[in-house]
Amino acid sequence: MESDHYKTIAAPSGESLYKIKNSKFFSYAFPVTTEEEIKEILHKIKKEHYQARHWCYAWRLGTSPIRYRANDDGEPSNTAGQPILGQLQSYEVTNTLLIVVRYFGGVKLGVGGLISAYRTAAHECLENSSIITKLITETIQISFEYPLMNEVMRKVKQHKLHIGKQDFNNSCKIWIESPISEIEKNSALLNSIFGVSVLVNKE
Repeated sequence: MESDHYKTIAAPSGESLYKIKNSKFFSYAFPVTTEEEIKEILHKIKKEHYQARHWCYAWRLGTSPIRYRANDDGEPSNTAGQPILGQLQSYEVTNTLLIVVRYFGGVKLGVGGLISAYRTAAHECLENSSIITKLITETIQISFEYPLMNEVMRKVKQHKLHIGKQDFNNSCKIWIESPISEIEKNSALLNSIFGVSVLVNKE
Protein backbone atom coordinates (compact mmCIF):
# COMPACT_ATOMS: atom_id res chain seq x y z
CA MET A 1 0.00 0.00 0.00
CA GLU A 2 1.34 3.41 -0.94
CA SER A 3 2.25 5.57 2.05
CA ASP A 4 -0.02 8.41 0.89
CA HIS A 5 -3.03 6.20 0.28
CA TYR A 6 -5.28 3.66 1.97
CA LYS A 7 -8.09 1.38 0.84
CA THR A 8 -11.59 1.39 2.28
CA ILE A 9 -15.13 0.69 1.12
CA ALA A 10 -17.13 3.42 -0.60
CA ALA A 11 -20.50 2.63 1.01
CA PRO A 12 -22.29 -0.01 3.10
CA SER A 13 -22.14 -3.33 1.24
CA GLY A 14 -25.74 -4.41 1.60
CA GLU A 15 -26.61 -7.90 2.79
CA SER A 16 -24.78 -11.06 1.68
CA LEU A 17 -26.06 -14.53 2.61
CA TYR A 18 -23.99 -17.71 2.85
CA LYS A 19 -25.65 -21.04 3.78
CA ILE A 20 -24.04 -24.26 4.95
CA LYS A 21 -25.64 -27.27 6.75
CA ASN A 22 -28.80 -25.29 7.57
CA SER A 23 -26.82 -22.47 9.23
CA LYS A 24 -27.28 -19.05 7.67
CA PHE A 25 -24.53 -16.42 7.73
CA PHE A 26 -25.63 -12.86 6.91
CA SER A 27 -22.71 -10.49 6.36
CA TYR A 28 -22.45 -6.71 6.17
CA ALA A 29 -19.56 -4.26 5.65
CA PHE A 30 -19.69 -0.59 6.67
CA PRO A 31 -17.30 2.33 6.20
CA VAL A 32 -16.51 3.70 9.69
CA THR A 33 -14.15 6.19 11.28
CA THR A 34 -14.80 5.87 15.06
CA GLU A 35 -15.47 3.18 17.65
CA GLU A 36 -18.66 5.06 18.64
CA GLU A 37 -19.94 4.64 15.09
CA ILE A 38 -19.09 0.92 15.25
CA LYS A 39 -21.10 0.49 18.49
CA GLU A 40 -24.14 2.16 16.93
CA ILE A 41 -24.03 -0.04 13.82
CA LEU A 42 -23.60 -3.22 15.90
CA HIS A 43 -26.59 -2.22 18.03
CA LYS A 44 -28.68 -1.67 14.89
CA ILE A 45 -27.71 -5.02 13.33
CA LYS A 46 -28.45 -6.86 16.59
CA LYS A 47 -31.91 -5.26 16.67
CA GLU A 48 -32.55 -6.29 13.05
CA HIS A 49 -31.35 -9.86 13.71
CA TYR A 50 -32.58 -10.24 17.30
CA GLN A 51 -33.33 -13.97 16.78
CA ALA A 52 -29.79 -14.81 15.59
CA ARG A 53 -27.39 -16.90 17.68
CA HIS A 54 -24.16 -14.96 17.10
CA TRP A 55 -23.19 -11.46 15.90
CA CYS A 56 -19.48 -11.79 15.14
CA TYR A 57 -17.39 -8.96 13.74
CA ALA A 58 -14.00 -7.40 13.08
CA TRP A 59 -12.90 -3.88 12.29
CA ARG A 60 -9.83 -1.90 11.28
CA LEU A 61 -9.46 1.84 11.89
CA GLY A 62 -6.85 4.44 10.96
CA THR A 63 -3.80 4.28 8.73
CA SER A 64 -0.57 4.62 10.68
CA PRO A 65 -0.86 2.68 12.86
CA ILE A 66 -3.98 0.65 12.00
CA ARG A 67 -6.04 -0.28 15.07
CA TYR A 68 -8.15 -3.44 14.88
CA ARG A 69 -10.41 -5.75 16.87
CA ALA A 70 -12.02 -9.14 16.31
CA ASN A 71 -14.96 -10.58 18.29
CA ASP A 72 -16.15 -14.22 18.31
CA ASP A 73 -19.37 -13.39 20.21
CA GLY A 74 -19.70 -16.78 21.87
CA GLU A 75 -18.32 -18.94 19.04
CA PRO A 76 -15.24 -21.06 19.94
CA SER A 77 -12.13 -18.90 20.32
CA ASN A 78 -10.68 -17.58 17.03
CA THR A 79 -13.25 -19.34 14.82
CA ALA A 80 -15.21 -16.21 13.82
CA GLY A 81 -13.62 -12.83 14.57
CA GLN A 82 -10.15 -13.84 13.35
CA PRO A 83 -11.31 -15.22 9.97
CA ILE A 84 -13.36 -12.04 9.45
CA LEU A 85 -10.37 -9.87 10.38
CA GLY A 86 -8.20 -11.97 8.08
CA GLN A 87 -10.39 -10.98 5.12
CA LEU A 88 -10.15 -7.27 6.00
CA GLN A 89 -6.37 -7.68 6.07
CA SER A 90 -6.37 -9.68 2.84
CA TYR A 91 -8.29 -6.95 1.02
CA GLU A 92 -6.04 -4.33 2.72
CA VAL A 93 -9.02 -2.22 3.78
CA THR A 94 -9.18 0.01 6.83
CA ASN A 95 -11.89 2.27 8.34
CA THR A 96 -14.14 -0.73 7.75
CA LEU A 97 -16.44 -2.79 9.99
CA LEU A 98 -17.44 -6.30 8.87
CA ILE A 99 -20.24 -8.12 10.71
CA VAL A 100 -21.30 -11.75 10.18
CA VAL A 101 -24.61 -12.76 11.82
CA ARG A 102 -25.20 -16.50 12.30
CA TYR A 103 -28.49 -18.33 12.58
CA PHE A 104 -27.70 -21.82 13.87
CA GLY A 105 -29.27 -24.55 11.71
CA GLY A 106 -29.07 -27.42 14.19
CA VAL A 107 -25.95 -29.05 12.74
CA LYS A 108 -22.59 -28.33 14.40
CA LEU A 109 -19.90 -27.30 11.94
CA GLY A 110 -16.85 -27.99 14.09
CA VAL A 111 -13.89 -25.65 14.52
CA GLY A 112 -12.61 -26.01 10.94
CA GLY A 113 -16.12 -25.68 9.53
CA LEU A 114 -16.78 -22.51 11.51
CA ILE A 115 -13.50 -20.89 10.43
CA SER A 116 -14.27 -21.73 6.80
CA ALA A 117 -17.87 -20.49 7.02
CA TYR A 118 -17.01 -17.15 8.65
CA ARG A 119 -14.10 -16.64 6.25
CA THR A 120 -16.32 -17.38 3.24
CA ALA A 121 -19.14 -15.11 4.46
CA ALA A 122 -16.66 -12.27 5.07
CA HIS A 123 -14.99 -12.83 1.69
CA GLU A 124 -18.32 -12.75 -0.19
CA CYS A 125 -19.30 -9.56 1.62
CA LEU A 126 -16.10 -7.76 0.61
CA GLU A 127 -16.43 -9.11 -2.94
CA ASN A 128 -19.83 -7.36 -3.07
CA SER A 129 -18.37 -4.11 -1.70
CA SER A 130 -17.02 -1.20 -3.70
CA ILE A 131 -13.39 -0.83 -2.58
CA ILE A 132 -11.81 2.57 -3.20
CA THR A 133 -8.40 4.17 -2.62
CA LYS A 134 -8.26 7.40 -0.62
CA LEU A 135 -5.49 9.93 -0.12
CA ILE A 136 -4.08 10.34 3.40
CA THR A 137 -3.91 14.06 4.13
CA GLU A 138 -3.03 16.45 6.92
CA THR A 139 -4.28 19.98 7.24
CA ILE A 140 -2.09 23.08 6.91
CA GLN A 141 -3.79 26.15 8.34
CA ILE A 142 -2.52 29.50 7.07
CA SER A 143 -3.45 32.91 8.45
CA PHE A 144 -2.71 36.26 6.78
CA GLU A 145 -4.07 39.76 6.19
CA TYR A 146 -6.10 40.80 3.14
CA PRO A 147 -3.25 42.56 1.23
CA LEU A 148 -1.53 39.15 0.86
CA MET A 149 -4.59 37.47 -0.68
CA ASN A 150 -3.45 37.64 -4.32
CA GLU A 151 0.03 36.32 -3.57
CA VAL A 152 -1.31 33.46 -1.44
CA MET A 153 -3.92 32.42 -4.01
CA ARG A 154 -1.33 32.58 -6.78
CA LYS A 155 0.90 30.12 -4.89
CA VAL A 156 -2.07 27.85 -4.14
CA LYS A 157 -3.07 27.77 -7.81
CA GLN A 158 0.49 27.48 -9.14
CA HIS A 159 1.26 24.45 -6.95
CA LYS A 160 -2.23 22.93 -7.28
CA LEU A 161 -2.87 22.90 -3.54
CA HIS A 162 -6.29 21.72 -2.38
CA ILE A 163 -8.31 24.15 -0.22
CA GLY A 164 -10.41 22.31 2.35
CA LYS A 165 -12.15 25.39 3.77
CA GLN A 166 -11.62 29.11 4.15
CA ASP A 167 -12.66 31.92 6.49
CA PHE A 168 -12.40 35.56 5.41
CA ASN A 169 -13.94 37.39 8.37
CA ASN A 170 -11.62 39.63 10.46
CA SER A 171 -8.45 38.23 8.87
CA CYS A 172 -7.94 35.49 6.29
CA LYS A 173 -7.64 31.81 7.14
CA ILE A 174 -7.30 28.97 4.66
CA TRP A 175 -7.06 25.25 5.43
CA ILE A 176 -5.01 23.34 2.85
CA GLU A 177 -5.43 19.54 2.60
CA SER A 178 -1.96 18.19 1.79
CA PRO A 179 -0.77 14.60 1.14
CA ILE A 180 1.25 13.59 4.21
CA SER A 181 4.42 13.05 2.17
CA GLU A 182 4.26 16.68 0.98
CA ILE A 183 3.47 18.35 4.33
CA GLU A 184 7.00 19.70 4.91
CA LYS A 185 7.41 20.90 1.32
CA ASN A 186 3.99 22.63 1.22
CA SER A 187 4.42 24.14 4.69
CA ALA A 188 7.80 25.61 3.67
CA LEU A 189 6.29 26.91 0.43
CA LEU A 190 3.50 28.77 2.24
CA ASN A 191 5.86 29.91 5.00
CA SER A 192 8.05 31.53 2.35
CA ILE A 193 5.36 34.20 1.81
CA PHE A 194 6.32 37.03 4.19
CA GLY A 195 3.48 37.72 6.64
CA VAL A 196 1.81 34.29 6.42
CA SER A 197 1.50 32.24 9.61
CA VAL A 198 1.47 28.45 9.15
CA LEU A 199 0.10 25.75 11.48
CA VAL A 200 0.06 22.03 10.59
CA ASN A 201 -2.89 19.77 11.35
CA LYS A 202 -5.00 22.44 13.04
CA GLU A 203 -8.74 22.77 12.48
